[in-house]
This record gives sequence, C-alpha cells and structure tokens, in this order.
Amino acid sequence: MTASLTRSTARSRIAAVGAVAVAGALLLTGCGDQTKKDSGSATADSAPLASKLPKEIRDKGEIMVGSDIAYAPVEFKDASGKIVGLDPDLAAALGKQLGVKLTFENGTFDSLLTGLRSGRYDIAMSAMTDNKNRQDGVDPDTGKKVGEGVDFVDYLTAGVSIYTRKGDTQGITSWSDLCGKKIAVERGTVSQDLAKAEAKKCPAGKKLAIEAFDDDQQSQTRLRSGGVNAASSDFPVAAWAVKTSGGGKDFQIVGDQVEAAPYGIAVAKDDTQLRDAVQAAMNAVIKNGEYAKILKKWGAQDGAVQSSVVNGGK
Repeated sequence: MTASLTRSTARSRIAAVGAVAVAGALLLTGCGDQTKKDSGSATADSAPLASKLPKEIRDKGEIMVGSDIAYAPVEFKDASGKIVGLDPDLAAALGKQLGVKLTFENGTFDSLLTGLRSGRYDIAMSAMTDNKNRQDGVDPDTGKKVGEGVDFVDYLTAGVSIYTRKGDTQGITSWSDLCGKKIAVERGTVSQDLAKAEAKKCPAGKKLAIEAFDDDQQSQTRLRSGGVNAASSDFPVAAWAVKTSGGGKDFQIVGDQVEAAPYGIAVAKDDTQLRDAVQAAMNAVIKNGEYAKILKKWGAQDGAVQSSVVNGGK
C-alpha cells in the first residue's frame, strides 16, 4: 500500500520491480474497525533474536502493528474474516525470530503514521512505500515539515499501476491520458500523489477529476459501477483485482507500472533498537528461505529483495 506522509508519495506503496506474478493470493489512528490478528508464536526463550528487542517489548511479548487491512493480496480478510496476506505471513515469520506476537490492528491507511507517532502502534506494516517525504516527515503537497518522520525497514519492491473496466480502456495507456477523465484512488497513497501531479499538467478544459477513498476496495467498487474511468493502486494490488474481481472479467491493467520503490515497515525515529531488531529478523527470514516461500505463495516473488536495508527509498 503506496499515503501522503502517511502512504502518500508513494503505498506504491522500492527499487525496480519486475512484473509481480499473480499466481496465488497476492494483499490509523483514526476510526479503524479495531480488528486484530496475532502473528508469530515463538517464545523469547526459543527465539534467536529476542535479545535484540527493547526490554519493554520483550516483557510485553507483543508488537502492535498498524495496518490498513483492505489491500489484497498484501493484507486483507478472507471469506471467514481471518486476516491474511503477504504482510501477515511475513510478520508471523518475524515473530518466530523475535519471540513475540505481532498483532495487527486495522485502520485507514492515511492514519497509520499518525498512530505510530502517537504510540498507538509499535510499527506500521501496510504495503507502505518508503520515500524521503515519509522519512523526513514532510507533506508532499506543501513541502512543509509536519512530523518527526519515520525510519523504514525495507522488504519488497513494487510500482503503481492504472486499471480500467475490462474492454473499456477509453484510450488510457498512461497517466498523461487521464486528462478530461475521472480516476479513483485510495486516500494518502502514491497513486493519489501521482494523480494530483498529473492533474496540474492537464490543459484548460480537460480537468482530471480525482475521487479519493478510505480504502482500495471502495475505489474498485466505484470503477466497477462506472462512476470513474480508471483506478490506480500498487501493481500487486491492481494485478490481484484484475485476477479476482468478477472472476477476472471486471478489470484490466493499462500501460506500465511506474514509481517502483521499496515497501518498508515504519518505525518511530527514536525507536532505533526496535528498528534494528526488525531488520535483523527480516534478514534472518530472507536468509533461511522462509521469505522466498511466502512471496511465492502470494505471487510476489518478482519483487523480492536480497537483503533488508533501512531507509532505502528516495
């Protein structure tokens, strides 16, 4: 998931991503539904990296994770209401390394970093693009400092895509074709940032209308109903929607994905011990092969990284 300072200037939401295969199942503080899921079950006694965590988290035995759980296949609820996806599976693997549970709490994407800064969450893991604006706490629209910023533990690469109703592309093949049309995006994402930037370029009389929603599923519903001409989200999410919505009959991706960048787990700037522990755990999961299995399960193997770095986004 690429918000302004919250997933904006990118939830596209990495370095260059290849085409993410959609074989398997690819998917704050505000007024979220407070749905929670625990990931990871290893005890501190058996976990190899437990000693790296801050003492208060070891004692608590839990890392609270802020996430917008409506972004299949990175994080979403299955038919039974269970929280599933790429991020929850990776979080469970991290929990084994660290000896704590990673408990997901649902909220809107554009409130996640606010929740992190307020201490509601220990980390935010939600297909969030690592970029300089978020690192520095800068609002991408105004260029002004609005917070302390966050550090990112990077773990995947993805870009942003446009999709339309299937068989009804209306000549849209790139962002420049959107002038005079309407696009649906999730609020606070890189998709919204790109739409705003494109709207400024449109000539007089060909305004690009942007409809921003709380989550990506609402954007898809708006496009499906014909209320907009196109929608945009991170490529893995767009590809998942194309594959699954209406049995593959509702949507199609148009043009190439753009703005490829890292997904990162957001950690407060002053929480360096937790940041470094999460990075060590991610690298352990990459090294032991569990990372590759999880990415393959969700069809995201083309976005794999060789190692986890801190603040690799630009």
